[in-house]
Amino acid sequence: MPRLSQQLHPHREPVTPLNAATVLLLRDAPVAGGTVLEVLMTRRSDKASFVPGAYVFPGGGIEAQDGDGASHALADRRPTQTDARLTDAMAAIRESFEELGVLLARRADGSWADAADIAAIARKLPPETTFAAACAARGLRLAADKVYQLAHWTADRNLPKRFAVPFLVARMPEGQEPVADESEQFEPVWVRPADALARHEAGQFFMIFPTIRTLQRLAQFADVDAVLAAVAGEQPLWASSPRSGLLAGKEARFMEHEAPYGELALVTPNGRGEHVLDWQSETPVPLLKNLQRLTAANPGVMTGPGTNSYLVGDPGTGYIAIDPGPADKAHLERLWRAAGGDIRMIVCTHSHPDHSPGAAPLQTMVAAAGRPQPPVLGLPSAPTARAASQFTPDRSLQNDELLTLEGQGPEGKITHTLQVVHTPGHAANHLCLLLVEDGLLFSGDHILNGSTTVIDPPDGNMADYLDSLDRLDALCAEHDVDFIAPAHGYVLGEARAAIARLKAHRLAREAKVLAAMQAQPDGSMEDWVRLAYDDVPERMWPVAQRSLLAHVERIRMLEPGND
Repeated sequence: MPRLSQQLHPHREPVTPLNAATVLLLRDAPVAGGTVLEVLMTRRSDKASFVPGAYVFPGGGIEAQDGDGASHALADRRPTQTDARLTDAMAAIRESFEELGVLLARRADGSWADAADIAAIARKLPPETTFAAACAARGLRLAADKVYQLAHWTADRNLPKRFAVPFLVARMPEGQEPVADESEQFEPVWVRPADALARHEAGQFFMIFPTIRTLQRLAQFADVDAVLAAVAGEQPLWASSPRSGLLAGKEARFMEHEAPYGELALVTPNGRGEHVLDWQSETPVPLLKNLQRLTAANPGVMTGPGTNSYLVGDPGTGYIAIDPGPADKAHLERLWRAAGGDIRMIVCTHSHPDHSPGAAPLQTMVAAAGRPQPPVLGLPSAPTARAASQFTPDRSLQNDELLTLEGQGPEGKITHTLQVVHTPGHAANHLCLLLVEDGLLFSGDHILNGSTTVIDPPDGNMADYLDSLDRLDALCAEHDVDFIAPAHGYVLGEARAAIARLKAHRLAREAKVLAAMQAQPDGSMEDWVRLAYDDVPERMWPVAQRSLLAHVERIRMLEPGND
């Protein structure tokens, strides 16, 4: 974890979330030629303290009665349904009744409660009477066994009022009609998820972020049976605590699987929502007090938003420049200015033309301004490198070598140490760098955010690449690394999980390559890429074919007799 002293913002403890539950009541609505999935939604009061006027699913706070053992005894439950899940279901059933008059309860014969039962039970009961007991007095048992968890949401850390909410699903009981309480909820409406999303986009159906994202996932299901089958395993399909940043001048929220999430966790760990996410090349982006990113103005298919250059250090220690990028004078001047001209070392993760050509001109720029000339460090390009990727550093770095900046900070002596890790695979001379004191990995092109790196033989090697991933995973475990700063894209969080996903993706792709080779043993690379990369746009197949060759080489290396 980064040192607290290097965080950009002082620690601020997020508000403890309140426990609540909500339920998506589903039905299959008849249409010409079949049915469509619909969900019951309702509009919150304009005077509500939380998201007034928003369209939501029925639900509310979890009360003591929902978790009471006596109430639990009055409900039906699945053998695999835990007490916590049962409590959530009890709260959702109670809230859907109080708000919309929908009663998920059955008689002894298994039939659903009807209008007479609903009319006989007060929506607001006296404190001495629990909801489950009131239902039992009518001969009804709560149908908690028919309520499943779809997802779990915890509100962003920057909100003054936060909730931790399981989103549950249940089939709408037959013969019942929703009737809003006209105090908390208004205008119950059955709506297709896609229609609700379209109306929201048109400004006619206000919803908040968790509702929108839940409907997006729900829209992928054909009917109620498909939804219930997906959640039958008792595990939510996702759990999320979104983070917010600024995009195009407006607040935007992101879930854990989305590209900006890790960067937001690094820069604003307590959820301040102040970090600007727009890609630009004009000004440095502070990530920590001792870390800045400048992105070169070279966006493209292979570079994403551009090549990231990083400055490690502070005014008291001077700076190490990582991957100065192409020989772009304007970009190099911005790097130089961001470091106050005090660049002590220049390190290139590898020799590709969007990473290393800027090293020599940046070195000259520093020296011309009267500073000691910083050495250009890295590994020389191998004989297998392409002509555009030739690189010779002033000094070759050794595996596990430490590059250290020392100086005086506000709180006394401070150091910033980079550990060198040789990681061939993408390129024979590729290396990564670990910022030891802050547990942050600079991955170059070995690990990217938003795409997988190309492994282009002969300088690229798939076996080396996978071995290097294992080496980085072990390093992250040893040093408790949470964040990865790639050469393209935002910072990644949950470093070891990111590495595991990347390796799993590569091995899954390799399995498809092997299947293509077996299906067409006399096929060409063009034949195999059509099969192995059928989930990739055809325009990308020429690039994909490079990695295909790397997989083919590894497959053939692993064949019996080649060990």
